[in-house]
Amino acid sequence: MDEPMRVRVHVFVEGWVQGVSFRYGTSQEAARLGLSGWVRNLPDGRVEAVYEGRRDLVEEMLAWTRRGPRGSHVTEVAIHDEEPKDEQGFSVR
Repeated sequence: MDEPMRVRVHVFVEGWVQGVSFRYGTSQEAARLGLSGWVRNLPDGRVEAVYEGRRDLVEEMLAWTRRGPRGSHVTEVAIHDEEPKDEQGFSVR
């Protein structure tokens, strides 16, 4: 059986997403799913993140991102596909 395809997405999350533990929740969920990448706050109030891993797990992470942690209110998620970089681990920047 072939190994599931590895994908990488770069996302920008808009809404009430800073000061509500969005980065922490993202890192916890990514770790639970075994994804690599990173997450950080942007000066304009958005959150930026990169998720890399199996396609089905990245899709599950994107579904979580559209909801966000309790206390957040996500209004838009822009998703850009990238070439996987075999990044290891997940960090909060």
